[in-house]
Amino acid sequence: MNETVAYRPRVGEIPTAPGVYRFRDADRRVLYVGKAKNLRARLSNYFAPLRSLHERTRRMVTTATSVEWTVVANDVEALQLEITLINEFSPPFNVRFKDDKSYPYLVVTLADEAPRAMVSRRRGIPGARYFGPYPKVWAVNETLEVLLKLFPIRTCKDSDYKRAMASGRPCFAGQIGRCFGPCSRLVTIEEHRENVDRFVAFMQNQDRRIIGELTQQMKAAAAAQDYETAARRRDQLQAAESFFEKSAVVLGESVDIDVFGIDHDELSAAVQLFIVRGGRVRGVRSWTVDKELDVPLGELVDSVVQNAYVDDIRPPGEVVVPELPDDAAALETWLATLAGRKVRLRAAQRGDKAALLQTATQNAKQSLMLYKTRRSADFTTRSRALEDIQEALGMADAPLRIECFDVSHLSGTNIVASMVVFEDGLPRKDEYRRFTIPQSSDDTDSIHQVLTRRLAYLLQPGWNGEVGDVGAAGLEGPDAATDAAAASGSRKKFAYRPNLLVVDGGQPQVEAAARALAESGVEGIALCGIAKRLEEIWTPDADFPVILPRNSDALFLFQRVRDEAHRFAITHQRQRRKRDIGSVLSEIPGLGPSRVKQLLRHFGSVTRLRAATEVEIAEVSGIGPVLAATVHRQLRADGVSAPR
Repeated sequence: MNETVAYRPRVGEIPTAPGVYRFRDADRRVLYVGKAKNLRARLSNYFAPLRSLHERTRRMVTTATSVEWTVVANDVEALQLEITLINEFSPPFNVRFKDDKSYPYLVVTLADEAPRAMVSRRRGIPGARYFGPYPKVWAVNETLEVLLKLFPIRTCKDSDYKRAMASGRPCFAGQIGRCFGPCSRLVTIEEHRENVDRFVAFMQNQDRRIIGELTQQMKAAAAAQDYETAARRRDQLQAAESFFEKSAVVLGESVDIDVFGIDHDELSAAVQLFIVRGGRVRGVRSWTVDKELDVPLGELVDSVVQNAYVDDIRPPGEVVVPELPDDAAALETWLATLAGRKVRLRAAQRGDKAALLQTATQNAKQSLMLYKTRRSADFTTRSRALEDIQEALGMADAPLRIECFDVSHLSGTNIVASMVVFEDGLPRKDEYRRFTIPQSSDDTDSIHQVLTRRLAYLLQPGWNGEVGDVGAAGLEGPDAATDAAAASGSRKKFAYRPNLLVVDGGQPQVEAAARALAESGVEGIALCGIAKRLEEIWTPDADFPVILPRNSDALFLFQRVRDEAHRFAITHQRQRRKRDIGSVLSEIPGLGPSRVKQLLRHFGSVTRLRAATEVEIAEVSGIGPVLAATVHRQLRADGVSAPR
């Protein structure tokens, strides 16, 4: 492999000033846009020896045929230029954002003669003010209905407004009490503009003092026996109280912040934005991100924040993110330019804001899981993924049945393995199997043992898709019962021949699996492994891995299969771990079943129990100092650690 690419500039040619750089391919298409405080220092990372680069970065650098840069005055200008170029060229190797929906906004058309309040998903209306986004249309409609009782303004269409103003007759919405503009003949244009200004000011500040003001006005009107005015103020007061009750207070009533929760893996990420105004969550926005290059969290935060504040959306005075990017100061300056005031970018570590960030992050985790589930459930997507896998691995047919194996252990002991099955790109959980491995020297030996045992089922005399008489050698506990039932014919096991075997790991694990496949004598089954660090696909006897595009459906399916095998193995390991800890505790003299349950219930998890001191164990009801010392000593001597 060459040390570096041929188009590498000479070191002296690259300036040390801040700027933006662009990689282009042979057709002059922009592949990647990045910014740097020091262009020479940043670009030198891309022109390091190719073997030392991340696999995805190497693919981008080798696909490109040239690099160019633009020097700017400071970091902020670099940030602004980077955003402009990404929006203009949509480079394939930059982070790509995809809104999972078009969110509704509450819009006030301030540029109109008589501004109108409406619900719209369309951005970019000239002179309009946007409030939101709201998670659902009904949520913004409810809000608008309440606000119109407080600040009655126009809601009718522009055509109805023009017709009403020209004819002198109220618009139709005004006739039925649904429009309160000048076209309803209830207010003048000047009076209506004052109502609009109050509407917008309230939506910006959401000041609760309006409740006290309306209460005073209602009482004053009632004292003056102006009961009609008092009744209107009463209705407005009820509307104001209803508005503030629509969302729960999560922070102080003077707090306006945006909170970004992010969950990501090697291929994609999900973002959950909580828009908090007046201490209440006033809007929620979520979107997904496809990552072509391996982007760390800080750099991902940078891209996410840049993408969030477009189309004249103004940031609040504080933006909370899970991790500060390297150019946090420049990003703060850019946000301040958009907001017209100082904006603080912070990573909350403790307190109410950190708790809200955790909630947003949890929602992001759910969004990412839902995104993966929906993507894998689409028939066209699954078919394309299987065809791409067939082509990438050089298989004769598409892998309609994929079996994936993963090994889990506790510091080299209590080794277990899992087998998950995907048919037509969907999991077949009734076909999942678990293995217990009594003895093994390392992961490769474990893989060899598991594959040997699985492939043995394909060699039984007269095997036709049903279970042969193999027995349960090497299995323990519930796994032995499962195999025994299978051997007796009461339950199908390994009922179908796989097209593709996948192991969790790189070249060593694949070689171990290939050895088991060769020793078994089974032919016609493809084999590969997926290494988690770079998400590359390894095949037997290959010097280099198969690299699939980061956003490809094939890699997405491989990742989902691998993750499911890992989850299933860890679940089995944890179940065995609970049984192990129970048996260890039950062997301690004076510690019966009820006290074992009390200990586990008190600490909530095995990890916390093992980490507890003698004093903490003694605090459990029914456990004295002497017994606590015995428990502590026994657990330390047992020395079971967390599963891999």
